[in-house]
Amino acid sequence: MTPIRTCLALLAMLCFATVNAGILPPFTGLPANGEVHLFSIHGSNTIGAELGPNLVRKYLEEKGAKDVQIRSTLVSNEQVVSGFLPDTGTRLTVAIAAHGSSTGFKGIANGAADIAAASRPIKGKEADLLRDIADMRSPSAEHIIGIDGLAIVVNPSNPVGELSVEEISEIFSGGYSDWSQVGGRPGAIHVYARDENSGTWDSFQGMVLGKKPLIESAKRFESNAVLSDEVAADKGGIGFVGLSSVRKSKLLAVSDGSAKALKPNKLTVATEDYALARRLFMYTDDAPENPYVVEFMDFVQKNEGQQVVADSGFISQELKEVVPEFYGELPQDFREITNDAKRLTINFRFREGSASLDNKAMKDIERLVDYLQNQGRNDAEVVLIGFGDKKRTEKRSKLLSKLRAMAVRRELVRNGIYPKLSVGYGEYLPVASVNRAEGKMKNRRVEVWVRDNT
Repeated sequence: MTPIRTCLALLAMLCFATVNAGILPPFTGLPANGEVHLFSIHGSNTIGAELGPNLVRKYLEEKGAKDVQIRSTLVSNEQVVSGFLPDTGTRLTVAIAAHGSSTGFKGIANGAADIAAASRPIKGKEADLLRDIADMRSPSAEHIIGIDGLAIVVNPSNPVGELSVEEISEIFSGGYSDWSQVGGRPGAIHVYARDENSGTWDSFQGMVLGKKPLIESAKRFESNAVLSDEVAADKGGIGFVGLSSVRKSKLLAVSDGSAKALKPNKLTVATEDYALARRLFMYTDDAPENPYVVEFMDFVQKNEGQQVVADSGFISQELKEVVPEFYGELPQDFREITNDAKRLTINFRFREGSASLDNKAMKDIERLVDYLQNQGRNDAEVVLIGFGDKKRTEKRSKLLSKLRAMAVRRELVRNGIYPKLSVGYGEYLPVASVNRAEGKMKNRRVEVWVRDNT
């Protein structure tokens, strides 16, 4: 390792340790009276339009930068965030190019980007492209920064209030062409969609269309905001955008299979129970040499960074206790298990084809432990309820779902939290279609309920 790389590595370790202690140190050791480029973020427009710049601005301010500004460049969907260090006269910059999730991975591959922002998980071919740089699916390279609900929007005067995933699929593939076919007023349906580079498009294609082609007459957009405004102005319009970009459009409730139709909100999106909930990602080298990349990514995961996620219109990963809107409609035995308890805005899910917790779940274990310990509630009664999909027998389904709850319990016990109850509820209360692989994965989850031991 070269002396410069050794110095950067040591600085990265120092920054990481300091941020973990809850402190963002001021910028030091930077050249005076010049401009220093800290890092670049390429990728998702959903993230890069507002959330990414807002996160960088808060990061620079927390580090002591003054006069922090977000400036658009001459290139559409590209911005520069800059701040000034008055003690040294140094101008700091971070460049953000938001041309779609796929462009972020290309940016890392060609060295143009330090961070790839993506509104969907990395694809196999992208991970293969970057395998000489890092294992992009490892916890140290894949960072979930928040949750978004893929919003289905229509004109505010449209009487339709909810659609199923199947109906949405038929609309966007051309199977339904008139609003009367889905309970609306007669009139042609006009489809609006994100462009091919968009992670929002990739998410919609995977969650809704599957192998069906998008109708050829669909109007395509690089920007969520522009698409939403066009739909709001078109009485026959329907489109999909990130939850933060609903703007003046009307938001629809969405159902999947036999699951209840839900609108995206704090609970349904945070727990990923909403049919079209999706994770927002940032990907980095699994051992970045740039210390500011390490520090920034850790800042994003902390409460200060997650507050920016919430303020930008997305759903943060900060834990809250809520009573579900339809709690009174839940089965009697379920309400007995959760009597006097509140549900946390968290669900634990698992790696595909595995009983191991996924990357988000492992980070959420830390969040849950910190949440209870910081409130002095180590003795609170924690109830873990596992769910699954249909198996050969009801008994086997309940057994597998209880094993999922026990897997979460083991991780909590290692961290000094001892859940009172771990229950397997089997195939009941699905949140997604049981006929699709993605739906089955969503249904395999563990809910967390908490009651104070008083």
